[in-house]
Amino acid sequence: MFKIKSMKIDFFDAHTHIQFAAYDKDRELVINRALREGVGMVTVGTKKETSRAAVEIAEKFESVWAAIGLHPIHSHKSPPDAQESGNVGKMPPNAEETLDYDFYKNLALNPKTVAIGECGLDYFRIKNNQLEIREKQKAVFIKQIELAYEVKKPLMIHCRDAFRDLIEILSAHKNLLNSPAGIAHFFSGTKEEAKKLLDLGFYFTFGSTITFPFKKDKHFDYGELVWFIPLDRILSETDAPYVAPVPYRGTRNEPAYIIHIVRKLAEIKNISVFEMQDKILENARHIFPTIFR
Repeated sequence: MFKIKSMKIDFFDAHTHIQFAAYDKDRELVINRALREGVGMVTVGTKKETSRAAVEIAEKFESVWAAIGLHPIHSHKSPPDAQESGNVGKMPPNAEETLDYDFYKNLALNPKTVAIGECGLDYFRIKNNQLEIREKQKAVFIKQIELAYEVKKPLMIHCRDAFRDLIEILSAHKNLLNSPAGIAHFFSGTKEEAKKLLDLGFYFTFGSTITFPFKKDKHFDYGELVWFIPLDRILSETDAPYVAPVPYRGTRNEPAYIIHIVRKLAEIKNISVFEMQDKILENARHIFPTIFR
């Protein structure tokens, strides 16, 4: 068990979105439910509005810290997300956001901000011929690498269907990567891609999908991937409100459910839950030293 400020925690949710609209009706109840379970958490921004809100919530709750940044899908027009912003039936598509470096730097300098992101690349909904959108994402990502280096805080990486370009950018700018470089959140790449990110100094978070039955027809196996990543580079996350773990699958996710992910990580690594807990907290201490005494 590690001491963080004046409280002790047993579990650490390295990537959640407790500031999102999904929690507007019961946010304090959800946070307090996690606190009673001994959960500390990093709530992660995705654009100006949610990054500012992340810092505001982190300032209010001792158990909460913030990551601030511009998600790749918000660097261009994108479909609205009810979980993030509210009732999509009344909302136009998300507008393109140009990275306001000074705005994000100001948030980054807040003592409760512990990482820059989530930032990275997301080609999941981009067609091959939409090169302009890919270039916008790359440019925004590079500026956030520069910001992280300037404020000496790790990156919180989002990557979907874009690992080749992501690794190419990180390798080209490795002189701007801090030590440790950051976290590859909700990692879904291959073992080969994981190896390259390990060499660049990244840690990896795994979420609720590891509690689902593994599908052998996919290009990777989560169990095999978790086994491959060294124990001293693994953290747990919920990515709440998205993708709740078994036994809550299909409902709104929340940080208190992190225990189910830690249990599954321990099972895959063939160690006790207590050992997994301690290792995750030790890894979190290396990445986020300002959180710990």
